[in-house]
Amino acid sequence: MSQNQNNERSPKINEDQVLVSGKNEHNKNRGNVAAVRGSVVDTYFPAALPPLYNQLQAGPDGRVVIEVVSHHRGGIARGIALSPTGGLRRGDPVIDTGTMIEVPVGKDVLGRMFNVFGETIDEKEPLADIEKRGIHRPPASISRRVTKAEIFETGIKAIDLLTPLERGGKAGLFGGAGVGKTVLITELINNTVGKYEGVSIFCGIGERSREAEELYRDIKTAGVLDNTVMIFGQMNEPPGARYLVGHSALTMAEYFRDDARQDVLLLIDNIFRFVQAGSEVSGLLGKMPSRVGYQPTLSTEIAELQERISNTATGAITSIQAVYVPADDFTDPSATHTFAHLSASIILSRKRASEGLYPAVDPLQSWSKMLTPLVVGERHYLVAQEVRRTLAEYEELKDIIAMLGMEELSQEDRRVVNRARRLERFLTQPFVTTEQFTGYSGRVVSLEDALDGCERILNDEFSERSESDLYMLGKIGELKSKAGKDRQEEEDSAESGAGEPGE
Repeated sequence: MSQNQNNERSPKINEDQVLVSGKNEHNKNRGNVAAVRGSVVDTYFPAALPPLYNQLQAGPDGRVVIEVVSHHRGGIARGIALSPTGGLRRGDPVIDTGTMIEVPVGKDVLGRMFNVFGETIDEKEPLADIEKRGIHRPPASISRRVTKAEIFETGIKAIDLLTPLERGGKAGLFGGAGVGKTVLITELINNTVGKYEGVSIFCGIGERSREAEELYRDIKTAGVLDNTVMIFGQMNEPPGARYLVGHSALTMAEYFRDDARQDVLLLIDNIFRFVQAGSEVSGLLGKMPSRVGYQPTLSTEIAELQERISNTATGAITSIQAVYVPADDFTDPSATHTFAHLSASIILSRKRASEGLYPAVDPLQSWSKMLTPLVVGERHYLVAQEVRRTLAEYEELKDIIAMLGMEELSQEDRRVVNRARRLERFLTQPFVTTEQFTGYSGRVVSLEDALDGCERILNDEFSERSESDLYMLGKIGELKSKAGKDRQEEEDSAESGAGEPGE
């Protein structure tokens, strides 16, 4: 581009309204809008190109926030708009803020709700005089990481028994729409904030505003809001904002791990929306899509996010991530690339959900690398394997039962079926966060109680009890009180029946 063209463009910026107030305003790098294509904005900087990831503010009032993603010839910096670009025109002024997008960190963020820019969206007083950090940060170095395998207990029987989570690890909740991913995540917040003296950070990627508002009220009602941070990139926001909100949440989590030396429970709902936002950004930038229409950089983008979740000597970020599986197809690239980073995968089954077996964890497809005798102990490992074996045998016998009936099974097979059906019902659990919908008071069950119950069922201790008695129990000891209640009801009905003729 010639010097004359540069001189022609520069006066336009000086004539426009000043964008950002500040002491060093006159030192800031200035440019103007060269082109706008949806959320992709090309900006021209005659003096010097802003570095990648820098935040730009465009428009006469600086309302359009842009992140630089690439450099092009002729002084052009291409960026993705993180706020709506309506009304932005060619020639509008642009200012390079000199920093990447920054979010607030520290104790003051607890109990608050933020957007991708670190601005509060909970209608409370904005945060003042608080430290801010850039959202693009390198993962913890290998020398800082701790490799000790520790179990992260959740209080949910099906998870603690069959797919134990790793402290400082990453667990995925895989399932299609409507199988209970978000309900499980809210229950995990409730169960773990009281048990572990740490903080919870909820990151909503592509959340509906209704879901965000309901979750905020639920967490407040449960009394755990003061130890929780919520950050959202909502569904109605541009793809750039949805894509970066995960990095904003991780920056806050890293402060609590490294500076406050606390354990962090990071809940992400939903990783598929992160992948989807990256795919939209990739398409807007004109990149050639790869298999099934996903971006060619899919694996790299997921790795950049996942590698920041780790365990160090000062604390641990334990992540539980909901992963929507399109059309229940677990071979979809978004699911397979996520699998590679996880230490546990919890598969939610639509079939179990349709039978009312909640949480709808599929015990045969779910897995955890922690389920080894050296980590969980011999007893836990053997009980989990026996539960799996019993349920797998029952799955194989279902076809015979459907065609010929239970009468054609051998005595041993009938015992297997009875054990399996009782195990299925014992592994259901009433949740604290769904009390108002189910009518069952919520239970938090220790691993020891879960193991004890499964062992006693496998030993046919409750073969005379109805299967329904084991449905939506906490620990197995509750069966005794249930039996007493049943007997009392029977006696009451008998007394009322005996009194009828004399009335």
